[in-house]
Amino acid sequence: MDISTTYLGLKLSSPIVPSAGPLQREIGNIKAMEDNGAGAVVLFSLFEEQIEHEQMELEKASHHDESYAEALSYFPPSVDFKTGPEEYLEYIQKAKGSVDIPVIASLNGKSLGGWIEYAKKIEEAGADALELNIYRLSTDTKQSSQDVENDYFEIVKEVKSSIKIPIAVKLGPFFSSTAWVAAQLDKVGANGLVLFNRFYQPDIDLENLEVVPDVLLSTPMEMRLPLRWIAILYGKIKADLAATSGVYNGEDVLKLVMAGASITQMISSLIKFGIGHIAEVTTQLLQWMETNEYESLEQMKGSMSYKNVENPSQFERANYMNILNSYRLPS
Repeated sequence: MDISTTYLGLKLSSPIVPSAGPLQREIGNIKAMEDNGAGAVVLFSLFEEQIEHEQMELEKASHHDESYAEALSYFPPSVDFKTGPEEYLEYIQKAKGSVDIPVIASLNGKSLGGWIEYAKKIEEAGADALELNIYRLSTDTKQSSQDVENDYFEIVKEVKSSIKIPIAVKLGPFFSSTAWVAAQLDKVGANGLVLFNRFYQPDIDLENLEVVPDVLLSTPMEMRLPLRWIAILYGKIKADLAATSGVYNGEDVLKLVMAGASITQMISSLIKFGIGHIAEVTTQLLQWMETNEYESLEQMKGSMSYKNVENPSQFERANYMNILNSYRLPS
């Protein structure tokens, strides 16, 4: 059975791809991901703030301007940034030299910033592709949704025109018109869309009255959101579609591929169950295909998408009404 797939123009042996996360900070883990059957790997992200921090340090060293000291105090302590921009580039080279599967770099930011420069450097370091993780949280009541979306389009357009390797855009689900935004990103050159980013939300510590970070791993239920939108977008845009959030087992992979995903990214399940979980999911995938007489992923890709199912309204409001009307309280 053939479970190979094509993503961003890259031939992958499997649709199972570890998404950007802390496990990839160890080269040994990346090797283990390949050994257990991962089709590619997305490295942990290089953050725009790390690039800015390094640039400010350079400015401070060059000009001896004491005014930078206060500005630098706004950044997290250096311990939080264990891998700076230059180290990140070296790490790409180490990863590429350690595995045969494609290595996808990740840039996480909110504006053009140093993205153009470092996108070029990432390409030079040997990354096979680049994932743009754009986290644009608008808190300005005078800024329109169109302004925010235009920032996304400009970033993708500029990065795409600056490098030759393919780029994917990792999106959040909080757009008023997800389909329109996806189509526009497709037009400005995105080779792939990763649906959806889980933006970690802050919490409040009631004892110390502080706003604190609170990392919660995804749950299987969260797979439903990317499933729906991948099914809706499949066949409507040229960009490849990648699923992330809540991917835990072989059934999840199958459903998402049937919806139209080229790959399925997972990290929470690997943190919970270990990197060997990739092999378990692969076995589940192959067993289902054998039982149901599928010879390849390509046979099933998009078969349950919006454009191919008998009743596409089930992906829209009709499904919402049916669920509410059919639900019965436990007796």
